[in-house]
Amino acid sequence: MNQMPRKNIEIIENDAFSYDGYQVVHGEFFSHTCEPSFTFNNYRVYVNAACIRNTPDFDYVQILVNPDEKKLAVKPCREEEKDSLRWCSATAKRSPKQIICKIFFAKVMALMGWNYDYRYRLIGKLLKSKDDMLFVFDLTTPEVFEKKPAAEMKVKTLCAPSYPSEWKNQFGLPAEQHNSAIQMNIFDGYTVFSIGNKEAKEAINNE
Repeated sequence: MNQMPRKNIEIIENDAFSYDGYQVVHGEFFSHTCEPSFTFNNYRVYVNAACIRNTPDFDYVQILVNPDEKKLAVKPCREEEKDSLRWCSATAKRSPKQIICKIFFAKVMALMGWNYDYRYRLIGKLLKSKDDMLFVFDLTTPEVFEKKPAAEMKVKTLCAPSYPSEWKNQFGLPAEQHNSAIQMNIFDGYTVFSIGNKEAKEAINNE
């Protein structure tokens, strides 16, 4: 089948354009199936397939929490290391494993003032710090899924996503403030590897 020739998009020059009034939309407002996520739900925690897929040499992790900065880290490790947890299935097709953790779940709910009945999902980054690779998540910016009774009050529930209250009247930070915040984010001092980035994967594999 013959394809129609592509037509170049016309570029309009406008030096008068200003970023004043624009807000850079929070990344959490979009789908993140290819980025690492960490979920709290029903006394269980689990990561998504992106985490498992990008650390193929590790079936175990340690979970770290910084209660002062409200940060959570997942560090791939060996089975024999102290406090290691299996985070994926023990099959050829590695898939995320839900970890039952009633005490840890309760402590995080108390730390953050979260609702035990809701589902919380965090979007994070894969970092390299010296010789360690780890996923880091910000507990203060969760995607929240409230469980609401269905119309007929059956067992089924409807999940509605919500976000921190201060985000309700904004799409994101003003463009100028956003550019400044990039230099002041929680990952300062680390090398950040974007999931799915070919160059980052090659750098990791060559370590």
